[in-house]
Amino acid sequence: MTSERIVAIALGDPAGVGPEIAMKTALDQRVRESCRTVLFGDRRAIDTHIAACGLRFPYRVYDSVAEVQWSSSGVPLIHVESLPEGVRLGQVEGAHGAAAIAALNAAVAAALAGEVSAVVGGPIHEVAIRQAGIHFDGHPSFLARRTGTPVDEVFLMLCYGSKRIVHATLHVSVREALAMLTRERVAKAIHTCDRALRKLGCDAPRIGVSGVNPHAGEAGLFGTDEIEVIAPAIADARAAGIDVIGPVGADTLLAQDDCDAFIVMLHDQGHVAAKLAAPHTVAALSIGTPVIFSSVGHGTAMDIAGKNMAHPEAMIQAVFQVANASAHRINQQNKGDKR
Repeated sequence: MTSERIVAIALGDPAGVGPEIAMKTALDQRVRESCRTVLFGDRRAIDTHIAACGLRFPYRVYDSVAEVQWSSSGVPLIHVESLPEGVRLGQVEGAHGAAAIAALNAAVAAALAGEVSAVVGGPIHEVAIRQAGIHFDGHPSFLARRTGTPVDEVFLMLCYGSKRIVHATLHVSVREALAMLTRERVAKAIHTCDRALRKLGCDAPRIGVSGVNPHAGEAGLFGTDEIEVIAPAIADARAAGIDVIGPVGADTLLAQDDCDAFIVMLHDQGHVAAKLAAPHTVAALSIGTPVIFSSVGHGTAMDIAGKNMAHPEAMIQAVFQVANASAHRINQQNKGDKR
């Protein structure tokens, strides 16, 4: 692993706002003071957005991170050949979905090779990816398969301000999610969250766990999932030395200020709260894999692509999250080297 904080930014769907916010993020002074960034994607995507948005974006093209000359002017771009026919802004097409995955694959490969310390993914369009004939069911599952990690050990953590929300289930129907909520899965979510918090620099994390039914089942009146599944998983985690509370009703859990992170059972229990509280600044970490990874908590915004209207704050926050995590990892490695 590199001893520098170098964050790879995959451009996302080239027809959406991903390239625009990636450029704006790379030029943001706060980001430049926090870490080094290197973009991954087809240079034609960058050129298209520069022309359409009227942006001034000095960049230099490289074939690999190892070739980057950090003292040179211009943001480094690792060119990932994937758009032979160019970009059609605002259009959902298989070619664009394939380009988004190609950039993401290249960035993750650089992280696995130790060339970058973390990865941020630009917004992708799942329909475009499906049109490309590529299986994609969310960044956590993608990262799991790409890194050889069991899929059921990787989870999504939404971050905004001081809030961190981990999802026990994600991109499946509610019916499927309820079937997936076993004692073992909830326990894995708690353990993975605890390890992730420690990697993020929290030495003694406290975790709050939601119920799945209204008012956490109200002692069995509204369902027994909490009694039969969630509470036993919490007991298992406590026995393993994890500081965890719950199950607490999902409508009141996130208001508590004595937890470092929260685990919710269903996609909307976390996403609705996060997007209401911080609609433009949510970062989405995939936790449980060897790659430190985050993505923006919003979509491709095809309707404003190429109009210089996209705000980069969500991607900036995503960079901060992974840069801080990689800094903590580097510090721990340095401490280990000195022993």
